[in-house]
Amino acid sequence: MPPLELPTTCEELLARLVSFNSVNVAFGGPETGEADLAEEIERLSTSWGLRVQRLPVQGPRFNLLVSHDVGPDAEWLLFESHLDTVSVDGMTVPPFELTRRDDRLHGRGACDTKGSGAAMLWALRGFARSGRATRNAGLLFVLDEEARMTGAQAFAAQQLREFRHLRGIVVGEPTALRPIVAHNGALRWRTITRGVAAHSADPSRGRSAIREMMTVLTRLEEQFVPLATRAFPLTGCAAASINTIRGGTASNIIPDRCEITVDRRLVPGESAEEVLRQRDAALTGLDVEHDELYLAPPLPPGNSSALHAWMEPAFRALGLDPIPAGAAYATDASHYAAAGAPVLVLGPGDIAQAHTKDEWIAAAELNRAAELYLQILHLP
Repeated sequence: MPPLELPTTCEELLARLVSFNSVNVAFGGPETGEADLAEEIERLSTSWGLRVQRLPVQGPRFNLLVSHDVGPDAEWLLFESHLDTVSVDGMTVPPFELTRRDDRLHGRGACDTKGSGAAMLWALRGFARSGRATRNAGLLFVLDEEARMTGAQAFAAQQLREFRHLRGIVVGEPTALRPIVAHNGALRWRTITRGVAAHSADPSRGRSAIREMMTVLTRLEEQFVPLATRAFPLTGCAAASINTIRGGTASNIIPDRCEITVDRRLVPGESAEEVLRQRDAALTGLDVEHDELYLAPPLPPGNSSALHAWMEPAFRALGLDPIPAGAAYATDASHYAAAGAPVLVLGPGDIAQAHTKDEWIAAAELNRAAELYLQILHLP
């Protein structure tokens, strides 16, 4: 392996992270993409004198904890960023090469959310070198945020309890450096209808699962989707949508299976149980199956209040707006909050720049984020 060339700026660090194809496997990415990126972060962090630890998720898959520890009884402050990205299909800029156009840094993940990860790691590096560290500080790189948040769920279930003196967790997402103290949740599932396969020359010998699904779609659109009307002041309105459909195997075979996936966004105060009762009521009498249920709970603002109040001086010191805000999307913060951790979402970039064909982040905001994270680390 060639000698490791260390980045000398936060922008160079981001370029290194973007150069790895860590597209989520669910979106066609390589099986080892996230692990390859985590291994590079291990090499960089070790070279900077930081401690690294692999935290198991599933089989060989792992989250990575990078930390600077001052003592077993000291307070912990954790930062978090996810390793994976969405697909690069249709991109108009090189996806795995950070390219600069004026102040814009383009590349897949530059905004969501390798920009946050780079700024956090750069700040942790500076914190460890400052000689003024008074708390334990860790940066958790997790996998699979873009699909099912299995990395965050594993940490919340397996390791979070080990951080006994935890000030809180700062989750990196593109918030334009506004503190997000509340956001909506996501409830998703797959609904399946069954039929009887037959040759299309004689459809009467079969039963079409697609035709059965047409009834399901009508019921959901008329009796379930319109119920997503609740709103929350910081996070907006609930939402429901049917977003994929698959059925049939060939044009001359009556389909014996059809499936859809449904996405329901929950506002703080709504429960998954309530929504699933509404779904089942809408489909009463129909022969359907449901599976692949996934829930990222809503993040209520009360969870973040003390952490936000403590962080306010850091925003003010850099002339940034400390007023708390909310978001309509879901993040890993859902799972940490559900496990009892104080959590806040904060990062450079705008969500409108994420997942786009020319995804980008402003270089100035990237560097500002590193300053802000370092300021937070040094708070008394």
